[in-house]
Amino acid sequence: MASNRPAQPTSFAPNDIQTFGYSRGDDEGPWEEWNPTADSVAPVRGRHRVSKQRGGGLARSSTVLGVGVLAAVGAGGIATAAPGKPPVSISLPDLSSVTQSAKALISDGGSSAPKGSSTPLTGAGLTNADAAQGNADAGEALRARIIEQAESQQDQVDRAAQTAAETAAAKKAVALAAEQQDKAEAEVAADKKKADAEAKQKAEAARLAELAKSYSLPTSSYTLTSRFGDAGSMWSSGYHTGLDFAAPTGTLIKAIHSGTVKEAGWAGAYGYRTILTLDDGTELWFCHQSSISVSVGQKVATGDVIGRVGATGNVTGPHLHLEVHPGGGDAIDPMAWLHSKGINP
Repeated sequence: MASNRPAQPTSFAPNDIQTFGYSRGDDEGPWEEWNPTADSVAPVRGRHRVSKQRGGGLARSSTVLGVGVLAAVGAGGIATAAPGKPPVSISLPDLSSVTQSAKALISDGGSSAPKGSSTPLTGAGLTNADAAQGNADAGEALRARIIEQAESQQDQVDRAAQTAAETAAAKKAVALAAEQQDKAEAEVAADKKKADAEAKQKAEAARLAELAKSYSLPTSSYTLTSRFGDAGSMWSSGYHTGLDFAAPTGTLIKAIHSGTVKEAGWAGAYGYRTILTLDDGTELWFCHQSSISVSVGQKVATGDVIGRVGATGNVTGPHLHLEVHPGGGDAIDPMAWLHSKGINP
């Protein structure tokens, strides 16, 4: 079957298939009207020739058929052939059913619904938990999960901050309690130390008071002048080795404590001197006396008269020079020794 080049249609009827005329050009004669039938549109089996397209017409007769079909569909009717030819029925799907199917597809599981629609466009990604919460839209469900996760993370941060604050407060409370306990313990220790010191002081005072009963001052009506350790050229050692009680000549000198007279007589720069040895071995030197009232080996008691104040020896005036030699050794400060015995000159 030879290929034909269709001529341009001059008119188009909505309910009829337009009859087209064909021409081969100057070298070909006119053609008869072409009405498509089932036999005429069936493909020719075997080898066939496609004619070269000319002018601005359609390439093949099947294209003409397509144009006719479109015209018939657009008019909503069935194509009819020209008078004298039987009509060809063309079956097309019902567009309303296609529209309903598309709507059902969109409603059942398509993409997201348009803005403002209450019908979700997709259910992809929805979990059972989302469905249980009433979420039917994957986007809303994802948004809800993101918000829930953010709130959960924020809750974790808040709980961690609260825990840290509670821990810090607990540590602070423990530290404060420990500080208060230490302070209380320190106060108790201080009070105890103070009480112990006061008790010790009282005990010492009681001891000294009792001890003082067995000790007494060496003289009366006196004035303390030179003290132990005072420097001066008047003393051979370069410093004063005793405690001076200045008093008028003839003032009584008494035994400070009970003991035994070791020496009683002249002693050079010390003038007339009496050495009394106590029970613990301590030696008391009474110097510059005007007179001596005891003898060597004599035992005396506290307060017994042993001599009188004078100005014998290396002196500048009448006074009692008292020295203390523990164990008969080097001299110590008589003031400190007297205090240790409860005596306060």
